[in-house]
Amino acid sequence: MDNPMVKELVIVGGGTAGWMTAAALVTVLRGQVSIRVVESDEIGIVGVGEATIPMIQRFNRVLGIDENEFLRQTQGTFKLGIEFVNWGKTGDRYMHGFGKIGQDLWTVNFDQYWQKMRRSGKADELAAYSITRMAAKSNKFMPARQDVENSPVNDIAHAYHFDASLYARYLRGIAESRGVRRTEGKVTRCITSQEDGSVTHLVMENGEQIGAELFIDCSGFRGLLIEQCLQTGYEDWSHWLPCDRALAVPCAPAPALLPYTRATAHRAGWQWRIPLQHRIGNGHVYCSQYVSDDEAAATLLANLDGEALAEPRMLRFQTGMRKLAWNKNVIAIGLSGGFLEPLESTSIHLIQSAIARLITFFPRRQMNQTDVDEYNRQSRFEYERIRDFVILHYKVNQRTDADFWKMCSDMRVPETLEQKIALYRNNGRLLRIDNELFAEEAWLQVMEGQNLQPATYHPLADLLPDSETEQYLQSVKQVIANCVAAMPDHAAYIQQHCAAARS
Repeated sequence: MDNPMVKELVIVGGGTAGWMTAAALVTVLRGQVSIRVVESDEIGIVGVGEATIPMIQRFNRVLGIDENEFLRQTQGTFKLGIEFVNWGKTGDRYMHGFGKIGQDLWTVNFDQYWQKMRRSGKADELAAYSITRMAAKSNKFMPARQDVENSPVNDIAHAYHFDASLYARYLRGIAESRGVRRTEGKVTRCITSQEDGSVTHLVMENGEQIGAELFIDCSGFRGLLIEQCLQTGYEDWSHWLPCDRALAVPCAPAPALLPYTRATAHRAGWQWRIPLQHRIGNGHVYCSQYVSDDEAAATLLANLDGEALAEPRMLRFQTGMRKLAWNKNVIAIGLSGGFLEPLESTSIHLIQSAIARLITFFPRRQMNQTDVDEYNRQSRFEYERIRDFVILHYKVNQRTDADFWKMCSDMRVPETLEQKIALYRNNGRLLRIDNELFAEEAWLQVMEGQNLQPATYHPLADLLPDSETEQYLQSVKQVIANCVAAMPDHAAYIQQHCAAARS
């Protein structure tokens, strides 16, 4: 064939993005493509406690990873959702739980019947109809079971918390065992083609030149190839998401091992809490225009569950995305492609979806611009829709105690988000556009959890008599409560199935 598929591929940078990409590609491409990872032990990675969303299970399945072994190797725990504290008003708390809410009944979605009955005081809080939220509230966990017909246990959706550095090491072991080559060293510059400007070689610190047909940039914020070499450009979203720094610190574990992430809003940002088996990962994401680094560090350290195990480490960032994820023969994956603060634990998912998109559009040596354009369109759509969901948390706050939060509630937001808010505010309508990442249940939980009340509900919810609807809601609530009562404690489940070796 005159235009065979790419046979030589180089990944610049290791870390989570680099080794996820290497492990996935060597598995899916069955060793038919030469894959080489170029990384330097001298260059640090953003290796903090990492929280994920349920789609990571699909990635692990493709790689043939055993869940329990993976959690043992990464000090991992299970995650049923994210608890948000102080996001509506100070003192408020709610959870974005994974999976379904309620059970389908008739012509409209469950939430419309719930909205109707809540107005007349005949419905409990939304959490009562979510098995993941009720399990999280009780510190219970079990994976979904399909051997019990028509039960909420069929719908338990879970993700993980794990140590990102250990995850990268674990994936590196898988990738190298399947044929990926690793080259240690720093890239000093790249050589581009005089013909079309594409990258032909990397030049290493020791003078070695490494060539390939396709380069994957996993070099982090600096974007060694996509930006420093190709000058692709970056789209700044800090006018919508103004937090620009984070301080990260691990602390000693707490007595209770929680099966959820926590995001607690502070004066000018928020603090994450990610429970691992051996420690808790913590970080304070904040806006440096509204709070000093010293005050941000003091706030972080004052809100730990246990003794700090290190000094807080500073990360500076600018929210936004690269103008093109795929430019010439370079594809940016991970932080080199863009950054959205980890409020909804999307960082690893964005790596995973970029890898899946690359597999879908895997190129021949002479790359087709139509394919490249579609890859970039899909990448932009995903970033923008996740961006909107993250902005929602800031926009619909009602806090009056701090200038940062008042600025967020007053700011103009993207039209795509304005439309979502208006649809919900008017009739409680929730629409998922083009299979965007976050489903209707996710939008509902944030809007309702932060006190955004719809004016009314879907008129077709009136087709069922109130008595029948009330009985149905009560039945769903009771069955979920019974299921949660029978579930094991999260820590006990880990101890039995996937406890990491004591160091």
